[in-house]
Amino acid sequence: MEGLVEHLAKYAAYHRDPRNIATHFAGIPLIVLAVQILLAVPSVTLAGLAVSPMVLVSLGAAVWYLRLDRTLGLAMALQLFLGAWLAVWMSAAPGISALRSGALIFLLGWVFQFVGHVYEGRKPAFVDDLIGLVVGPLFVMAELIFLLGGRTGLRTAIEAQVGPVRRRTQGSLPA
Repeated sequence: MEGLVEHLAKYAAYHRDPRNIATHFAGIPLIVLAVQILLAVPSVTLAGLAVSPMVLVSLGAAVWYLRLDRTLGLAMALQLFLGAWLAVWMSAAPGISALRSGALIFLLGWVFQFVGHVYEGRKPAFVDDLIGLVVGPLFVMAELIFLLGGRTGLRTAIEAQVGPVRRRTQGSLPA
């Protein structure tokens, strides 16, 4: 089983342009929220509790993240919990079409992603390895923590495998 550094390095290899990383800060959280919204709509009641595919997928992802790394896993679990809360609220709120909202948010998230990959000049990581769909949110969380000055050892280990984020020159255009 691959560990945290291996997963993040493999994903980071597709994300070395700072503009691409910046678009992922918007795109990936939007996509994760959209998936949670869309999976919150179908639900069944078991022992008085509403259970939807969103709950099962979010819990499964949180457990996977926690097994990879406690700190990042807790941050991801918090993000997934907040997204789940919003998804449940949106799926139950009168006057809101959760399916329509989820689909629009999903589309917007992917627009950000593909714009970023135009800057990168490389296809998204998940095209070569579907695990990238689950690693992407973790990558964004790790990049946020790096920006805040945390986990420098993790950043160094990733960069030892794939190199640092490229510096962008003023006025440079996408590749």
